Amino acid sequence: MADLIIKGGIVLTMDGAFIDNGTVVVDNGLITFVGKDTKEKADKVIDARGCAVMPGLINAHTHVPMTLFHGYADGLSYGEWIKKIQLAEMNLTPADVRSGAYLGVLEMIRSGTTTFADMYFHEDEVAQVVQGSGLRAALGYGMIEGLNEDAETKLKSREKFAKKWKGAADGRITTMYAPHSSVSCSKEFLIRVKELAARDNSRVHIHVLETENELKTMKERYGMCSINHLNSIGLLGSGVVAAHCIWLSDDDIDILKDKDGNVVHCPSSNMALGAGIAPVPQMLEKGINVALGTDGAASGGSLDMWKEMRSASLLHRLKDPRAMPAYTVLKMATVNGARALGINAGALAPGKLADIIVVDIKKPQFMSPNPVSALVHGASGCDVRTTIVNGKVLMEDRRVVGLDEEKIIRDAGYAMRNIIE
Repeated sequence: MADLIIKGGIVLTMDGAFIDNGTVVVDNGLITFVGKDTKEKADKVIDARGCAVMPGLINAHTHVPMTLFHGYADGLSYGEWIKKIQLAEMNLTPADVRSGAYLGVLEMIRSGTTTFADMYFHEDEVAQVVQGSGLRAALGYGMIEGLNEDAETKLKSREKFAKKWKGAADGRITTMYAPHSSVSCSKEFLIRVKELAARDNSRVHIHVLETENELKTMKERYGMCSINHLNSIGLLGSGVVAAHCIWLSDDDIDILKDKDGNVVHCPSSNMALGAGIAPVPQMLEKGINVALGTDGAASGGSLDMWKEMRSASLLHRLKDPRAMPAYTVLKMATVNGARALGINAGALAPGKLADIIVVDIKKPQFMSPNPVSALVHGASGCDVRTTIVNGKVLMEDRRVVGLDEEKIIRDAGYAMRNIIE
């Protein structure tokens, strides 16, 4: 007998197929069957009639505890924004980070995100929240060279974090090394990060060319841009997750393609901070793996990946209405995210991790002959009915399991007031 059967919905497998009145069977954390019907029995059956059944969304770049700064520095230039946020972050305690992480995890469960890639400080607090919440995460303890600790102490503590949490929470937690950027970390420091990541078989998560100022600074400092710099020290490739990648040249795109790099597009944050428009259609045309992320809620506004998909699609249609079709964007938020983070998820097929969401499409905005377009352009997190990770139901019929929502919101409110005051 299987653990779980989801039946009766429109199943989006992400291999181009739609199965009307389909069935998905889950056992021991894995998908074992996807099709029209099965004689298999299960301990639990979810009736998905009137719903889309699809892979959980993957937020491939965020700073989850920054939910505490929703709107705090809204309407400022990037330079003004970062100064105001960093001043507030100096007041953050580990307990505050935990409160912000719980708030973010709650938002993600309620909006259908099943995996997220995080980069922040006090990351042990985030790991503990992930462990208790049931979500899947790729976690990196952020590193800015010269801040708080000497370089070697910082590297050793991050190595300790990576080893402690790798494979924790029944395998739901993977760990990465997370140097902030090429500007905030020296060449020598990044080489050490590369060596540690290679030794641990871990990925590296780093901001790359988020701003024009980074491009100018790198050319002044090293005579080359961040992509060439990272490539020169061997820190590009399938094991590197490069967030933003806005200020890329054609040569940079070719290097990313040659090195099999992973890029994470964060359109809402990029627009909110006036950072620029990443050349995503060009990267996709070259065959580069481009995933999708919200960035932190302080800039992106929320952790709702539905909003992020819609932003990604519409932003790039300003120049070409044929750019970024709905299926491409949905693939960025599922299949491509899984590839970037190195997890066996992002699609519904036997052998894949059972990270699944059920979306209520019995609403006017979903009455369409093109269900993917209707979802990408019409859905929000509020339309997600059920969220499943590792075969475990984290939310059913909009009721979150195992988390005290009122306490999470109350604690986050206290933390916000303490930080800002």
